Parts: sequence; C-alpha cells; structure tokens
Amino acid sequence: MMLVLLSAIRALVQPRLLGVSALALLLFAGACAEKGTKIPPGTAQPDQFLFERGNKALEEKKWFTAREFFQTLIDTYPQSPHRADAKLGLADAYLGDGSAASQVLAINEYREFLSFFPTSPRADYAQYKLAMCHYSQMAKAGRDQTETHEALKEFDVLFEKYPNSPLLAEARARHREAKDRLGRSEYLVGMTYYRLKWYPGVVARLAALLKSDPQFTDRDAVYYYLADSLTELNRAAEAVPLLEKIPQEFEKSDYTEKATKLLADIKSGAVHLPAPRKPPKQAQPKQTAPKEAPQTQAPQTQPPPAPATPAQTAPNQIAPKPPKP
Repeated sequence: MMLVLLSAIRALVQPRLLGVSALALLLFAGACAEKGTKIPPGTAQPDQFLFERGNKALEEKKWFTAREFFQTLIDTYPQSPHRADAKLGLADAYLGDGSAASQVLAINEYREFLSFFPTSPRADYAQYKLAMCHYSQMAKAGRDQTETHEALKEFDVLFEKYPNSPLLAEARARHREAKDRLGRSEYLVGMTYYRLKWYPGVVARLAALLKSDPQFTDRDAVYYYLADSLTELNRAAEAVPLLEKIPQEFEKSDYTEKATKLLADIKSGAVHLPAPRKPPKQAQPKQTAPKEAPQTQAPQTQPPPAPATPAQTAPNQIAPKPPKP
C-alpha cells in the first residue's frame, strides 16, 4: 500500500501523467487503507478483532499496518478494554519503524500512555520503552550526548517508580551502556590532552571521570593514563594507588603489564621524574645604604704643660748654682 501511495504522489508532481490517473491512484490507495482495517460484517467484538490484527502485524514487523489497526481501535472504541494496550502497540509500531520522525511520535505515545494510564500494570513497560527511544538515538562518543542524558534520566525514573519491575535487569544493562557512552566521551578528551603532553588537562579530565562514574567499564585505561600523567607532574605518590587498582579490579587487562612496570619503577626510584620548575625570579627593589649621621667632633682637650726642666729653661734665665758639698 505504501508503494501505491508513493505512486499517487508521483502522479501529482509529474505533469506528464493525467490528472484523472492521479486521482484514480489516490482513490485506490484510500480503498486499500480502508480494506486493511475494515471489520468483517457480523463481528461480535470489533475492538478485539482490531487489537488482534494489530498485534499480528506488529509481530510480523509490518509497522504501518499495525499502526492502522491500533489507531482505528483508539479512535473508534474509546471505551474498549484494549484501548490502553492499543496505545502501547501504536507506540511500539512507531518505535519499530526506526526513522527520526517515528521516534518522536513514539516518545509522544509513551508519554501519553503514562499520563492517561499511570496505574496500568504495563506502566513500567511504557517507561522502559520511553527510555529506549532516547537510547536508540544516542550519538557516538565525542559527539553531542543530549539523547544519552535523556535516556539516563528516563531509566532513573524507571528505577525509582518501579523497583519491582521484571524489566530492571535489562534496563540496568542499558543504563550502564549509556553511562559508558558519556564516560567514553570524557576519556577521549583526556587522551587528546595526553597525546599533546598537556598533563594537567589529562589529570583534570580523568580524575573527574572517576569521580562521576567510579564503575566506568574501561576504567583500567583511565587508571593507567591518569597515573602516568601524575608521574610526569612529579606526583608519583598519587599514582601508586591507581596503578595497584588495575590488577586488583581486573583479572585481564591490556594495562596490567604497563602498570606493573611503572609501579616498580616508582618504588625503586628508577622512574624519571622531571625536575621541579624554579619559580620565576622577582625583581628585588634596590636597597640604598642608609645615610650616616654627620659626626660631631668633640672639642680636643690638651694635657696641662709639663713642668719645665733645666734644659728647657729660657736662655736669659740663670739657673741657680748647686750647693757646695
């Protein structure tokens, strides 16, 4: 029937075909669509008929046909006990189609189901499928991770509202894959810094990754490159516990041998540690010698004159004669 519709559309846009032929094709397509969902006369439970036909088409992955049956049931029999399940079937048919437009329509149908039938025994299924709509649209690591964040948010709602759901095991596996997608994006940024040998950037990115997601699946690689970067920054003491975690947490890892060697080099002191950088010299202010205070000369005092000796007597002064013996 899709081929008939496409042919009708081509007839409308191609002027070489006659308008009558195009109209005939459109009428034929409408008749096919009506025939596909037409209920046989005398059917006791027409809603049951539509529901069963929709499920059969869904199992056969005939997404368009399934949508026709389910939509007819929803629009024609609003009081049918199958209406809630038909709503889910319609959403599943959109999700199975796989196109971007169908994904949007599937999200809308699942949200409407949760809004109209919040106490339905299949509400956990609707919540799980809502998360899977975003999961199926997650971008590769290193690209926009908006859909990944949305998937994680919907999975968290499932875990909180439906803790006894039989879908939890599968949901947790998908939740782990979504978290790994986010972690992988951060890891790739850190490895770009590592190749550029900008080790502060490596430490910042990988340390933040371990803090936000301690169970990151590829954390053995994170442990090693974070430890190696810390060593390059002369912080080997912080690298030791990271290297020891690799053989403790991973029975088989591509980084076990490298980590063992680096750890042995650190403990033996053989590892090359870059010399610490000297702080830049700061200009010292010029120091001028303090001015000395002017010295005051004390008045010099002359000793008193010594008594005159005979030799120092003035020549016009006659010395007294010594007494006679």
